[in-house]
Amino acid sequence: MKSHNLLSVILLGLTIFSCGDGKNSGKNYFSFDGAKLQEQYKPGESIDMRILNAENKKIDSIVYYVNSKNIGSKKGAERIAFDLTNEKLGYKNLKALVYFEGEHQETETRVELVSGIQMKLLSYEIVNIYPHDIKAYTQGLEFYRDTLFESTGNGAGNSTGIRGISSVRKTDYKTGKVYSQVNLENNMFGEGITVLNNKIYQLTYREMTGFVYNADNLKREKTFTYFRKMEGWGLTNDGTNLYQSDGSEKIWIINPETLKEVDNINIYTGSAKVKNVNELEWVDGKIYGNVYQKDAIAIIDPKTGAVEATLDLKDLKTKVLQHPDVDVLNGIAYNPKTKTFFVTGKNWDKMFEIRIKE
Repeated sequence: MKSHNLLSVILLGLTIFSCGDGKNSGKNYFSFDGAKLQEQYKPGESIDMRILNAENKKIDSIVYYVNSKNIGSKKGAERIAFDLTNEKLGYKNLKALVYFEGEHQETETRVELVSGIQMKLLSYEIVNIYPHDIKAYTQGLEFYRDTLFESTGNGAGNSTGIRGISSVRKTDYKTGKVYSQVNLENNMFGEGITVLNNKIYQLTYREMTGFVYNADNLKREKTFTYFRKMEGWGLTNDGTNLYQSDGSEKIWIINPETLKEVDNINIYTGSAKVKNVNELEWVDGKIYGNVYQKDAIAIIDPKTGAVEATLDLKDLKTKVLQHPDVDVLNGIAYNPKTKTFFVTGKNWDKMFEIRIKE
């Protein structure tokens, strides 16, 4: 996986253009009033959508759209305001369909909704330290019915010869012992897992393939293909839908039966997109996402995509055996009984039980 900066800012300048319906030889009469628009907005603000009519055409009505959703129509050239209070973060494609003098034209532009949240910095305390399989190139970690499930990938070995295999396994977290394991085919690189309705869902990295297992016996019940071309990174669920990361700023919301997209969110801190969110965990209505190669966890609002807090776990890596194959932090499992988190990393010899504090 490629490394990116934690806070990658991509600002888009406001682009204004319009397109006709062919009845006026391609001449465009209307455009959004750029003087009334901002490049970026924050939740709680509203977009003032007004149309410029340079040649004073007689406008009958205007239908306004945001991201292809009809938000209302107005008589004449009347403006409309769009409230951003409960909107997801990301680009908003604005469109106006203008009816005039027996004709109609469209004009489009886009703006960006960024986070207005002041991100908190969290701390933690170590509750316990447990052994962890040093050959496990950890990709996913989750408690289910008091059992810790883990998925692993084909971690690249070097002079030590430590090379993991892609698998899904049940482990005794107190001893580190693996008491049940199923390995993937050699051409499959295992990634994140989650358990929903007694089924384990597992991703692969670039193979566009996922698997569904019976959580009781790890028997594979289904193989599926991703609904779009993308990489598989982290996976979690809210009790109804799956949430999948792919290395971009997006988290995809997926129906667990059809395995098709339901929705998606864009992850932001301030005006910066946050990419490379890897292993995921759903805790008390929030997504905890391990940020790849940053040894940090971002706490994300799944309704908007805003990062509300971060947890720096860099010090944990200094507490594990330092060997040539030791890799980054990856693996978040929440135990609801103890209300503590279990975290580890790729080829780490230890797993840490921690309690997160403000």
